Amino acid sequence: MNENKMEKLDSVVIRFSGDSGDGMQLTGTLFSSLSAILGNEIATFPDYPAEIRAPQGTVSGVSGFQVNVGSGINTPGDHADVLVVMNPAALQVNKNILKPLGVVIYDADSFGKKDLEKAGFTTDNPFVELGFKDTVQIIPVPLTSLTVKSLEGFGMDMKSMTRSKNMFALGLICWLFNRELDKAQHFLANKFAKKPDLLKANAKVLEDGFNYGHNLHLNISTFTVAKSDQLEKGKYTIISGNKATAFGLIAAAEKSGLQLFLGSYPITPATDILHELAARRDLGVKTFQAEDEIGGICTALGASYAGSLAATSTSGPGLALKSEALGLAVIAELPLVLIDVMRGGPSTGLPTKTEQTDLLQALYGRNGESPLVVMAASSPDDCFYYAYMASKIALENLTPVILLTDAFIGNGASLWKLPKLSDMPEIKPHYAPESLKDNFNGLSRDEQTKIRYWAIPSTEGFEHRVGGLERNYNTGVISTDGANHAKMVATRAFKVQNIAKQLPLLEVEGDASADTLVIGWGSTRGHLQSAVAELNKRGKRTAHLHFNYINPLPSNADELIRRYKKVIVCELNSGQFAGYLRSKIHGVDFLQVNKIEGQPFSIEELVEHIEKL
Repeated sequence: MNENKMEKLDSVVIRFSGDSGDGMQLTGTLFSSLSAILGNEIATFPDYPAEIRAPQGTVSGVSGFQVNVGSGINTPGDHADVLVVMNPAALQVNKNILKPLGVVIYDADSFGKKDLEKAGFTTDNPFVELGFKDTVQIIPVPLTSLTVKSLEGFGMDMKSMTRSKNMFALGLICWLFNRELDKAQHFLANKFAKKPDLLKANAKVLEDGFNYGHNLHLNISTFTVAKSDQLEKGKYTIISGNKATAFGLIAAAEKSGLQLFLGSYPITPATDILHELAARRDLGVKTFQAEDEIGGICTALGASYAGSLAATSTSGPGLALKSEALGLAVIAELPLVLIDVMRGGPSTGLPTKTEQTDLLQALYGRNGESPLVVMAASSPDDCFYYAYMASKIALENLTPVILLTDAFIGNGASLWKLPKLSDMPEIKPHYAPESLKDNFNGLSRDEQTKIRYWAIPSTEGFEHRVGGLERNYNTGVISTDGANHAKMVATRAFKVQNIAKQLPLLEVEGDASADTLVIGWGSTRGHLQSAVAELNKRGKRTAHLHFNYINPLPSNADELIRRYKKVIVCELNSGQFAGYLRSKIHGVDFLQVNKIEGQPFSIEELVEHIEKL
């Protein structure tokens, strides 16, 4: 029996960190999945290096995976209870992330003189150098040599054996948190199903890592983590934001009775959406990997004209390239869903880091008066619902819709309750009625909502053309008349703004009767919820209002915001949403909290900045 002291925690944050080839993403994903199976809520934060392959052992090549497991989880956590580092560079990068008296487990085999020098340490004891001697629990484990010993007789070369040290670390962490190995072995069996020799090796190392902690009784507390008491009954799985986005599109296609078509071009961090949908031919999904971003959206527009639920996926640089074709979707009034998984910019910027800096590009980044719907998801599991709703709005209003996610929630994962398709809102594409047969001109529309009717080409009596040239409001023929152009511009703008009537009303969280209102949008929701809860706990009465629908704004946005004496907008850019709100809601002094460091907010920094304001 384990004689170590056992601590019970409501939640715990673990960060796995090492060189980009050390398997930290796999290790973190397996531990997250195992925790979810055992009834914990989870929130993950994969943090990739920006370079494809930085020099081994350097700080620029460090890859990390952070997970918060327990009950009542909103974020991946500010600080880690346990930090697993595979080399000194990982320690250097994560030196400020540990909680007081937190645990550092490190590969003692990888802390030689040259390794320390590569990471920028100047002494042979990095823990003393960092001031960790009495503030954290330091556990040296010779992960590399123990892994090699574990795999003796497997006939593997040295490089292949050392690659499995992440499984030894995972086994050790499973012991530390009293996780059952049989379920971890099940995940490994799925991961390496087609590589039985590799499965056998990793399963052996995983078990030896668990037994190492169990048998030696390391001088460290073990933990049990509370199961969630907030989950509704149902079937759950762990899901990433990009996968949830793909599933949301599939569900919308099924509900609307349409075929799903994705025309796309690979780009970090959005490529997984293309990968996921390409694997769903069994559900009738069609994907096309174009030669560039422009080709991706143009094939999607062709599919939309032909009657499919059409989508395209990208990140900031790709959104810029797609802007002309987006304008074509606006003037031709074709339904289209564009998913922008935002990353650091400008240009190629920080391709593996997260920001909310594409908002104004999404709102205004096209020539001419070119309004469209802009939405944003707030969590990995949230991406399913908002991808579904983006499809619904596009199909029912014949408009392009931009759905903003970002690297944080696109790559991150959370627990997701599998929905029933029967419980999802109906999707009724705005088809041309039979009464217009033989009188349809391509711009025929509902005169109240101004929504153009959708007619499928080659349908008898509904032959028509649409395109990028302005057309006469009444006849649908090409027109350069100024008054007609003004009418068409106003019509397209009215159609988009009228969608506000279809949107759910905003609800204030936190202390709704407070004088201070904190506003956020998209992926900052979990951090803002936690920060506002902490402020109210400290007696600083604070309310929270979060936006998922940005253009148009929900119809009660103006009234709610004007209730508060002080309004603070928090976002991962230099103030784009704050500026947008100023243009829509006049006379309100919008204060700002901004961060542009390629990382999500921490709860701690939000509380500090909001308190100062």
